[in-house]
Amino acid sequence: MKKWLLVLGMITCMLGLSACSQKEETAPFMTEAAAGEYVQDNIIKINRYVQTNTKDQVTDLVWLSAIESWEKAVPDMGDYVEIVSIKYNLDEKDGVVNVRIKGSKREASVEFVFEDGVIANVTTNVEYSFGEKMEKAALNTILGMGTVFAVLILISLIIGCFGFIPKIQAKFDKKSKKEEVKKVAVDNTIAQIIEKEELSDDYELVAVIAAAIAASEGASSTDGFVVRSIKRAGNKWQRA
Repeated sequence: MKKWLLVLGMITCMLGLSACSQKEETAPFMTEAAAGEYVQDNIIKINRYVQTNTKDQVTDLVWLSAIESWEKAVPDMGDYVEIVSIKYNLDEKDGVVNVRIKGSKREASVEFVFEDGVIANVTTNVEYSFGEKMEKAALNTILGMGTVFAVLILISLIIGCFGFIPKIQAKFDKKSKKEEVKKVAVDNTIAQIIEKEELSDDYELVAVIAAAIAASEGASSTDGFVVRSIKRAGNKWQRA
């Protein structure tokens, strides 16, 4: 008798625990019939706004975003044809309604998101085939790798140019020093000639200076050389 009472008590406890663990069922904030009618009406409205290009008449940010999302999908989706199916996931406050629609080119999925019983977001996503997805992935990979290689080649060329910069700089420095040495040599030559020879007038002095400059420049004659003025600095003559 005691065994039967013990078994009966255990069964009663188990039934009580299972009853407590069961969640109380709550009604969704919107029935599936009402949600279906709501999304169908709004899909028609969104498509009409896009077709007539009158989205500037919409002031609500949620629906303006919904129209822009649909507008971006149109080039790949094509013209709207019909609703294929509707899936509901609703609770007492929030919910998601996913509408599959058919376009003239591809099918798309329109997702309606509700928060606290109010529409919060509407997005349209074009559904591509597996081959199209792989083709896009391959193109993105090639584009990314091509960009990386192009940048690496450009960096390599820039680094390679660093070897020519010192040579170019040395060439200009050498040219500048050569011109300076040439000028000093001409002045010294003129001074030496004047010291050794007595020149009667400025014409002879000009001729000597022109000859010295022509010799330093490697010219065969003094044609094209003009001495505009001569200044005496100390014991030396300088051309100007």
